[in-house]
Amino acid sequence: MKVIMISAITIDGKIAKKHIEKVNWTGKADKTLFNTITKKAGVVIMGNNTFKSLGSKPLSNRLNIVLTRKPHKSLLPNLKFTDSNPQKILQNLQDQGFKTVFIIGGAQINTLFARANLIDEIWLTTVPIIFGNGLSLFCQDLKFLAVLHSKKTLGKNTLTHYLLKKAD
Repeated sequence: MKVIMISAITIDGKIAKKHIEKVNWTGKADKTLFNTITKKAGVVIMGNNTFKSLGSKPLSNRLNIVLTRKPHKSLLPNLKFTDSNPQKILQNLQDQGFKTVFIIGGAQINTLFARANLIDEIWLTTVPIIFGNGLSLFCQDLKFLAVLHSKKTLGKNTLTHYLLKKAD
């Protein structure tokens, strides 16, 4: 299974100003790309704060996996809450036939999957704004070698696609 982390960042490396914040600063081209590729994959994984920033509603036409310390049963078929570890979540998704999964944040979930050495690719939309303060892409020290795979203009933004070299 391919695990892709996707995020929008400011030019000073921030993904948000605060923990629960609607991402309305990336532009239409970024949102269109995000919707197209995550719907094609059929599944996204996020943390509870990211879910709350979506208005506590699942993204349509894809399975939404929400990592939380307090999982509960959802009445919606496309929304699952879990406290399982990343490896177990990915194995379960693979058993269901998913081939690609997108990690959509936030910093704690990005770090959790990175520390487990499970991220294959990172797609970053860099938006030419500066927050100064805010949340970084990751919330702990990490060291990975990323190789630039592609780079393209996405409206006023730049989309960079990196392949990660797995840690030994």
